[in-house]
Amino acid sequence: MLICHCNLITEKEIEDTIIQLLEQDPWQLIVPAKVYHTLHKRGRCCGCFPNVVETIIRVTEHYHSGSEAGGEDVVSHLDRVRGLRSEYGSRSHERRKAGNRAA
Repeated sequence: MLICHCNLITEKEIEDTIIQLLEQDPWQLIVPAKVYHTLHKRGRCCGCFPNVVETIIRVTEHYHSGSEAGGEDVVSHLDRVRGLRSEYGSRSHERRKAGNRAA
């Protein structure tokens, strides 16, 4: 599935990049800018960033659930991130109509 229409980046490319970053350091903070920098791209309209954040959360959660780290800590942290995103990040919908968002 195509995530970023400006740079033609697929969901698979983003997932592979996130896994590559997690293999370098499993506890680093991964943000969309870091993913795009690793792909040698830049955010243009940045409308895809909410989808990239959801992909980062999903892939990170899956990565850590398969590792020997404590699963409860990872899940509770990711739930807090989701809560903050819904509290602060979804009010204006990046000034787009609701029908234009995939997230």
